[in-house]
Amino acid sequence: MCAPRSVPEPAPWLGGLAALGTGPLNEAGLLRHVHPLFSRTLAHNRGRVYLANHSLGRPLDRTEHDVREALDAWYRDIRGAWGSWLAERERFRKHVADLIRAPGPECIVPKASAGQGLRAVLNSHTEPTAVLTSRDEFDSVDFLLKAYAQRGRIGLRLVGPDGTGRYHVDALRRELSSDVDLVVISQVLFTTGQIIDPLDELIRTAHARGARVLVDLYHATGALPVDVQALDADFAIGGCYKYLRGGPGAGWLYVHPRHLEGPHRTLDIGWFAQAQPFAFQRPAKPVFAPGGDAWLEATPAVLPFYQARAGLAFTAALGVERLREYAIRQQTLLQDELACGGVSVTGHPKERGAFLTIRVPNAEHIAQTLAQQGIVTDARGERLRLCPDILNTDSELRSAARHVARLVA
Repeated sequence: MCAPRSVPEPAPWLGGLAALGTGPLNEAGLLRHVHPLFSRTLAHNRGRVYLANHSLGRPLDRTEHDVREALDAWYRDIRGAWGSWLAERERFRKHVADLIRAPGPECIVPKASAGQGLRAVLNSHTEPTAVLTSRDEFDSVDFLLKAYAQRGRIGLRLVGPDGTGRYHVDALRRELSSDVDLVVISQVLFTTGQIIDPLDELIRTAHARGARVLVDLYHATGALPVDVQALDADFAIGGCYKYLRGGPGAGWLYVHPRHLEGPHRTLDIGWFAQAQPFAFQRPAKPVFAPGGDAWLEATPAVLPFYQARAGLAFTAALGVERLREYAIRQQTLLQDELACGGVSVTGHPKERGAFLTIRVPNAEHIAQTLAQQGIVTDARGERLRLCPDILNTDSELRSAARHVARLVA
């Protein structure tokens, strides 16, 4: 078992956050000490209310500095740049491991997307695999699973929600027959924001019936506390695109230590998965690197590691627990304001991830109309999705709620 890791000390540029203290976050403190760290995105979007924080997260000013550091290494030391780049990759792995409470950074396999992580797990099976999943997994996961099923690589069993659109762990457990090899499930559903709880019970049932479990943490990581060890998940996928403010490309796969060594190595590999990739020895049989390095692919994209650095450090410095508490407060305010306008939302704040949804037939048209009014949201099917963030003020949320209520009503 990998040794537990400590949370890194905040970077010097985050020193001003100490003035927020250790108690609950409040708007006055955020305006004074946090908003200045986002001066560029706030300046460019002045006059708009951005409530699509569950989609593309807003970057910190520091992100430009970090990406420039990666480029400077290239300009300055073209032969030695890989030393700096690979060191940053290892820092990325440690940050993610700390964030999801993985046993160690060797359990984190950098990926360009969460879909790549899922494909690596599917390609660790040598025979057709029976997969159980929900009908509300994100499109890249859903599409990939259906493509594998179409080619006969997996047998796919889809479980739907109840009449209200909610999923229940007991219903999922009832579908877990002994012939299921892999369960793929989101901790937070992208369609409704529902938290699948108690997820650990589903995982225990799966293990008791001989199945492994892959958890999609994309809408959980950075939005609510995650502990993959407590869940005992076999695999997890996620990325920094949303709540971690790291943009596209900084994805990852978590592999439980029990799967790092053994027969279930993936075929989604490249020359970086070798024991000594820069030795160029080319033995007759492949010699794999230890731990999660055996799951690495070919030459990695390095800019995403720098691109994600500021958001990961910022999230660790503020603390996910405090961010979650503030998000619940903001969702409650937004939900109450919508209720005053006669609009009901799905679920309750503590049962959702970072965003709330309104079920309405013309959701896409409403999202487009709101955008014309300076309020950025999005829609998935018949659900309008709204995600407040620490950069949103209470007055913005009240104003947005009034606009939404007029359109929905």
